[in-house]
Amino acid sequence: MKFGIFYELQLPKPWQEDSEYRLFNQALEQIELADNLGYDYAWEVEHHFLEEYSHSSAPEVFLAAASQRTKNIRLGHGIVQLPTNHPARVAERVSTLDLISHGRVELGLGEGSSVTELHPFDRRFRDKRAVWEDAVRATLPMFWKEGHEYHGEYFDFPLRNVIPKPRQKPHPPLWVACSQMETVRMAGRRGMGALGFSFVSPDAARAWCHAYYNEYLHNRELLCEYQPNPNLAVVAPFMCCETDEEAQAKMDGWSFFQFALILYNKEGPFAPGTVNLWERYQAWKTTGAGSQISPASGLVGSPATIRERLREFQAVHVDQVILLNQAGKNRHEDICSSLELFAREVMPEFHAADADHQAWKREVLGGRTVLEAIDTAQYNIYSLQTPSKTA
Repeated sequence: MKFGIFYELQLPKPWQEDSEYRLFNQALEQIELADNLGYDYAWEVEHHFLEEYSHSSAPEVFLAAASQRTKNIRLGHGIVQLPTNHPARVAERVSTLDLISHGRVELGLGEGSSVTELHPFDRRFRDKRAVWEDAVRATLPMFWKEGHEYHGEYFDFPLRNVIPKPRQKPHPPLWVACSQMETVRMAGRRGMGALGFSFVSPDAARAWCHAYYNEYLHNRELLCEYQPNPNLAVVAPFMCCETDEEAQAKMDGWSFFQFALILYNKEGPFAPGTVNLWERYQAWKTTGAGSQISPASGLVGSPATIRERLREFQAVHVDQVILLNQAGKNRHEDICSSLELFAREVMPEFHAADADHQAWKREVLGGRTVLEAIDTAQYNIYSLQTPSKTA
């Protein structure tokens, strides 16, 4: 099993003059520390206009800075919003990042999560899957073709050589954001790695894993001639402390993470300056709904507690667990100490077992191990990223 760290660059109010400055530079310090500790991936989102929830609107710049402070950790776009970016600019920026990082880029591709983000770029929410597919077909050949032109429904591009080309050939590994069973299946069908959020139970994890690999093996339909990337990764709330009680107390940010998503998707967009998400979150925590969202099912606790929960992921052959502890008002010092304790007490066991996982995976991909087709209807949970407004 591999381990990543995950960044939304959350910044709840009130803001000071240097709040964003400290946020960005502390996140870079955390990634540098993670690289030194042996973590495998650092993932950075792309969001627009979601104040407090995510201040990460230029991930290519942030990841470029991280590339110069690290040596080994893989640098993941989790994800690039294809509907709000021109295909040529995506290819140019990703290739440049891949060159200056010596070939460490992982390329997650996504649709955008809400009308707040999509409408200012003249994209309608209801069109986002079709725009995403058109963008994939337009963008990916730019990485390996000396001359490429594309004439699709949403993108029209004349014959040009998009430069530079990436160090990784034919392109960095491809991933797609997944929040529901339908998109997990889609990721397998498109031959891309699945970037999903934490499962609600071990049984759900097994169902998602089987559905993903069975789609990849039996129903694969690539959008163009790219290199497939069969991988399943999950994002989980994370805080590792000496005791479960200490970890729970220091991971209040996870429920803010979920609350802010729900609020933007149900009520957004908001007029700037009219909403304080952190204040609304404090009031919401006192309600019945607020008390129901907890990181207890995530990787929050002592090394022993987290170790047992990770074994559930390991048992169903998840490739990568992505640890989220930059959330809400979680403190920089707590994030760093959590990364250090986990790397010392937990991570070595699961890194050591990765060879066994890779052997299992070769058997599955080679058709020698057949995965049961599990009825997934009971695991089709509501996604926090599904907005109420879908114009």
